[in-house]
Amino acid sequence: MQPARVQRLLIANRGEIARRIVRTAHRMGVATVAVYSETDATALHVREATAAFALGGRTAADSYLRIDRLLEAARATGADAVHPGYGFLSENADFAQAVIDAGLVWVGPPPAAIRALGSKAAAKALAQQHGVPVLPGYAGADQADATLVAEAQRVGYPLMVKAVAGGGGRGMRLVHRAEDLPAALASARAEALAGFGNADLLIERALLRPRHVEVQVLADAHGHCIHLGERDCSVQRRHQKIIEEAPSPAVDQALRQRLGDAAVALAKAAGYVGAGTVEFLLEDGQFFLMEMNTRLQVEHPVTEMLTGLDLVEWQLRIARGEALGLQQTDVRWHGHAIEVRLCCEDEHFAPHTGTVAAFAEPPPGSGLRFDHAIEPGLVVGPHFDSMLGKLIVHAPTRGEATERLAQALHATVLLGLPNNRELLAACLRHPVFLAGQALIPFLEEQGDALRQPLQPEAAAQLAAVLAAWAHGRPFADRLPCPLARPLRWRCGPAVLALRVQELGHGHVTVALGEQTRTARIEPGAVHIDCIRHTATAVPLPAQGGVPTWQVQLGTPRGSHTLTLHDLSHQPPQGGMGDGGDGGVAGGEVRAPFNGRVVALLVQPGQRVARGDALLAIESMKIEHRISAPRDGVVDTITVAIGQQVAPGQRLLGLTASP
Repeated sequence: MQPARVQRLLIANRGEIARRIVRTAHRMGVATVAVYSETDATALHVREATAAFALGGRTAADSYLRIDRLLEAARATGADAVHPGYGFLSENADFAQAVIDAGLVWVGPPPAAIRALGSKAAAKALAQQHGVPVLPGYAGADQADATLVAEAQRVGYPLMVKAVAGGGGRGMRLVHRAEDLPAALASARAEALAGFGNADLLIERALLRPRHVEVQVLADAHGHCIHLGERDCSVQRRHQKIIEEAPSPAVDQALRQRLGDAAVALAKAAGYVGAGTVEFLLEDGQFFLMEMNTRLQVEHPVTEMLTGLDLVEWQLRIARGEALGLQQTDVRWHGHAIEVRLCCEDEHFAPHTGTVAAFAEPPPGSGLRFDHAIEPGLVVGPHFDSMLGKLIVHAPTRGEATERLAQALHATVLLGLPNNRELLAACLRHPVFLAGQALIPFLEEQGDALRQPLQPEAAAQLAAVLAAWAHGRPFADRLPCPLARPLRWRCGPAVLALRVQELGHGHVTVALGEQTRTARIEPGAVHIDCIRHTATAVPLPAQGGVPTWQVQLGTPRGSHTLTLHDLSHQPPQGGMGDGGDGGVAGGEVRAPFNGRVVALLVQPGQRVARGDALLAIESMKIEHRISAPRDGVVDTITVAIGQQVAPGQRLLGLTASP
């Protein structure tokens, strides 16, 4: 086999994965070409690559999913190879073939292997032929509802409906009862068609309390394939991972060998070349194939830190035709590694949009890695995935890795948009996770307990108000003031009515109700009753004419992010004043985030109960059901199917039941 030349690599992706590929390529002496949509014109990955090419368009469909434009970019910039990253076209066999037909090096598996494994149905059939365990189910060509209903009866409930194409949790529905199956089929089909252009589904027996364990494989073009151990990805929301670790707390050496042997057998059977991941469900020591991802995984840094191998380097070397040069016995695992995905979403996992107002990485330390594309001014829109970056820690033991990662999350400053930084830290410190017992239902079962520590204590609320109020004030030069200044700030549902008297040089007394406290305010910190809270405050766009701030506090117990509204110059009642529930009490249901209306599930005049689904909004490539906040009657619907909606936009009116 003649070695291929890879001198200029086009990266058909964006964000943190594009930056990560750039780093390794440049270290290897390979020039890079970034591509970008209109919204990414000034992004970090564009600035860091050797060259860049404008794809045009604002959405993925108009930019990163345009095979013709990507090939044009390669020709125009003199690229001789293409790396797809993950997502977008990374598992598209037609794209891989088009790259090869254009005379370029494809940094990925052969198109035939992508086709053989890209369909969950085909992968399961191939696995069964080679002794890899699979769950009972149906993955046939007959997609009629009647057939799927009959097969579901044969398989038995509970069962999982899955999109045959794609992954990432899209097109997946857990069904417990036969009467719920038709709605699940319709919803999964719609999401699969929108996400992958293929509405075909399969059904399989559901395991209710499994782990998600996956095995990283590397295969060269000379018939040699090895595995690099497993990753445990059981902490998930919406069937999408947010915490990954290696090794798995539930896998010993004997089970690791069985998992690895099965993964290698499937890869070899498909003629696989490059880096890939075979995903399994694990329950009571038994494992079953989920699928094989024919690309680099988001969580690949976990394996890199555990083994010391650079997977992107090996992808490039294999694409050039090099032999692995590694035997299975050469692979060594050292210590423990954990990764968390930092996402633009709220504590209930709803995706959001926004602009980064302030950002600071945690202090660098041994075993800490932060793969991201975040900077102040970054606009997170509705067209791409909500993930902002990944924090990874490697340490000698699982306990050390967990604690270091929680500390790194608390030390990361990220303001201006909702994010899951605090929730991730709460997950890491939850007793179930610390015991290594977090299964796939972990977030569903422990959600309320995880959100409880996110509620700030009274001292934290007061510190946040003082930090926002004092932002930009030159306290060191101010003289004492004989008069107390009345303030009124809203923090969540609470309104704090204060009287603050300046004593000079940042010292103040604060009267709150019958209580008076002393405080000292300095740049980056607020001291209350001798306890220091680090504080970063940023102004946000006013909401309803009310000055709005966001403050990130570091406290002795961790950190909090608080959104505050300065009501000091507002009338005491009404507006964003003393309470309210964001429009629901006034009979309105509003959009919680940017998205596109894909289904209207009610009609004017229809009576609904609290929790009933009203409509569905697609955002960040996921379909979300918006539920009734209380019992009532739908009086008006102000949106239509296909309409784009913005956060806070009125969706429908809801009046109290007569």
